[in-house]
Amino acid sequence: MPRKWPALLRKPPALRPGDRIAIVAPASPFAREEFDAGVHELRQLGFDPVYTDAVFARDDYLAGGAELRARDLMQAWSDPQVRGIIAARGGYGSVQLLPLLDAGVVRGQPKVFVGYSDNTSVLIWLMQACGLVSFHGPMIEGRFARGAAGYDRDSFLRSVSQAVPFGEIHDDRLETMRPGEARGLLVGGTLTQLVASLGTPYAFDPPAGSILFIDDVAERPYRLDRMITQLRLAGLLERASAIVLNSLPRCDEPGGSTTAKETVRRVLADFRGPILYGLQAGHTDGPALTLPFGIEVSVLAGDRPALIIEEAAVA
Repeated sequence: MPRKWPALLRKPPALRPGDRIAIVAPASPFAREEFDAGVHELRQLGFDPVYTDAVFARDDYLAGGAELRARDLMQAWSDPQVRGIIAARGGYGSVQLLPLLDAGVVRGQPKVFVGYSDNTSVLIWLMQACGLVSFHGPMIEGRFARGAAGYDRDSFLRSVSQAVPFGEIHDDRLETMRPGEARGLLVGGTLTQLVASLGTPYAFDPPAGSILFIDDVAERPYRLDRMITQLRLAGLLERASAIVLNSLPRCDEPGGSTTAKETVRRVLADFRGPILYGLQAGHTDGPALTLPFGIEVSVLAGDRPALIIEEAAVA
């Protein structure tokens, strides 16, 4: 049985020009030149990016020890002058922070948190443990660092700064895989992290009727099959009223014998709700959209497929 979700998740205050945004590194280390470029981009947007020396820590494939990373995140969350928090990079390691984070502090000071990829574990924790809307959106390395080529400025600013519904997200690359219409709470993230959470105290546990967003990159077709099958066997697919996938870049079988699209079409053939494929969010080769998790959205899967953000993500 799914957990009892609150009727409404709490929305963080909208970000305004001049607001202080903390940059933290919950997972893997990053390239310094990309970090500096991303900081510059945030300033260009009118925000005041801040960070501590902890963000530059290195421990092999991790951005410092788990205690250091968790302490830096909680310090940013506890600082009343910090209005938003953005992850520097994904990679691996954010799940190590979860036992060290203080849900009470987070509930007491709702803030915008933006990240994706490995930070899916933090996004899930914010929704499930803290009852807070979270943002599957651009990080410093690879997204803000590349400016307009790396992230969709419009969806980012409208999601985190405007207390009005975003409305329709339509893209010529978005296609209907299974027709229909549905409405529900938008949840999900990177498939690898969703599956890795199962069997832990921090397992992805979406509410019935939710809209499930699935994102990943560079996972061969048989791995996509395995992970989606695991979601099905765990009873999570049957809770979804619709599924929205990104374009799954670099997931085709080398040599072109099997494509990611063919694989998910086959694996999801018995799914009863609408399915959209190709949303430019998360791991994309172009500008990535920002998706607010934990708010009501609609899926229109037909001749003009669209995802519609039905309510504001910030207060």
